[in-house]
Amino acid sequence: MERLMAIEDALVTHVRDFLLELGQGFAFVGSQVPLTFDDQEFFIDLLFYHLNLRCFVVIELKATKFKPEHTGQLGFYLAAVDDLMRKEGDNPTIGILLCKSKNKVIAEYALRSMKMPIGVSEYALSKALPKDLKAKLPTIEEIEEELNEVLSDKEEINP
Repeated sequence: MERLMAIEDALVTHVRDFLLELGQGFAFVGSQVPLTFDDQEFFIDLLFYHLNLRCFVVIELKATKFKPEHTGQLGFYLAAVDDLMRKEGDNPTIGILLCKSKNKVIAEYALRSMKMPIGVSEYALSKALPKDLKAKLPTIEEIEEELNEVLSDKEEINP
């Protein structure tokens, strides 16, 4: 949990640089964005809005290896953002799941039945994401490279 918070703190601290790395059109909406249903609270790790794609982008961070249940949690966040935040004219929310590691076969099976556009770690974005959207989003490799740079910088400052 502490490692996950360090990743998130580093991203929030360097949000401007991170947004530039993501590419044109990304707007930072928030970190640990709360969703409350009855007496239960859930928190979206990072929420962006892509101005050109006209959609929200949810980034879920996991300090562990990929597990199929992570896609369920991310799918829950995508559905909630679509229902609670998406405005008329906005496209469906896109999800990106960044994990410490992943098995491509497990990720493929976990994503196969998903109807929502979700990418996992360095795994290619799911087939549900239209080709014209893929070209406008950063690759998972580009996001991971930026995260590694931010973490390296943070470890140099706080050994």
